[in-house]
Parts: sequence; C-alpha cells; structure tokens
Amino acid sequence: MTNPIFSIKQAQAADAFTMNQIGIPSAVLMERAALAVADALFDHYDLTKVLVVAATGNNGGDGLAVARLLKVKGIDVAVLQLGKPANATDETKRQQKICAYYQIPFLTSISDFSVYTTLVDAIFGVGLARPVEGHFADVITQMNAAPANIMAIDVPSGIDADSGEVKGTAIQATETVTMAANKLGFTKPQSQPYTGKVIVADIGVYAHE
Repeated sequence: MTNPIFSIKQAQAADAFTMNQIGIPSAVLMERAALAVADALFDHYDLTKVLVVAATGNNGGDGLAVARLLKVKGIDVAVLQLGKPANATDETKRQQKICAYYQIPFLTSISDFSVYTTLVDAIFGVGLARPVEGHFADVITQMNAAPANIMAIDVPSGIDADSGEVKGTAIQATETVTMAANKLGFTKPQSQPYTGKVIVADIGVYAHE
C-alpha cells in the first residue's frame, strides 16, 4: 500500500469527513496533532527555551496545545501571538483559555529570537490562500534568521501545500510534522529547502472511501 498524498482540497475534505461523518471532534484531532508534534520535539530537540509562534487559525490552536504539553513537562515555553486573539477560531480560543490556566506567557512582540533554543511554527496551515505580508512576513524572516531549529506544524508557514511554491516568504523548517498524509506540495523539489525532514503523523483523519 502506498502512502497517501493529499492536495489541499483532499486534506480539508478528509478533516470534514472525519469530524462530520465519523464523529471525531475537532478538539480530539487537535490534541492528537499536538501530541505528535510534542513527541517529535522531545525526540531530539533542545528544549531549554522554546517559543511557539501562533496565529489565530486552527494551526495556531495546534501550537497552543503543543505549548501546554511542553509546559506540563516542565519546559520553559512561551507563545508569540500573531493576529488578534478575538478573531481566533473556536478551537483556538479554547486552547487560549487552557494556556491561560497553565500560566503560559503570551507575548505580542520579540526583539531577540536568538535566546530561544527551539521555535515552533504554528502560523499558517494547509489552507493559506494569499501571499504572506506585513508583520507576519517580518516575524517569519526573524525566525529564519535565528540560530534555533524550527519545527513546522502541518505545513511550513508560507508554503503552498499544492504547488510547493513560496507565497511571498516562508518558514525554513528543520522538520515538518504534517497530519494524516504527505502534502502534494511537499513532493515538489522547490518545497524541500522549507519543509526539512517531513514526518507524517497518523492522527485519525481518514478520507472518504
């Protein structure tokens, strides 16, 4: 059996089928995704001081869940919040509340990324539809310039998951933990300087047969 490769539409359809037809809640899928990323981080990353960079979509929610999993293991972790928290998806708002309970620091700006030993990219997920610009682009540039290794959640932010092309600017990840199946864009050679090593995590998302 060959390993599946999902386009953006296939990935979104598989998520919808898993949640709406099978009945697995989105919160469960988010937790499984976060566990897969945390496992990869604990495997061989320097977790002395970790920064999760998260926007307000569900990719950001995955990142917040990762921050909590690190925090409960005693890791020094903070979150750089991009975008307005009030605009977050429902699942990401849930993760914001949980992080507040665990007293995880939320930052709105950082002058020196070099103090962190590992960065987690939870900015944009599989559905990025427009070029990365403004503050988001500035932060990605700062992350790429930092000496820390970068773990990307699902898709390196700024990469088109279908074409593998850079949409303005993109995270240059050390590794990417992508959910359910490899992404079509990751099979394109232009994406490889950005994805780093790709780990496919089975989080219980299944395509409709």
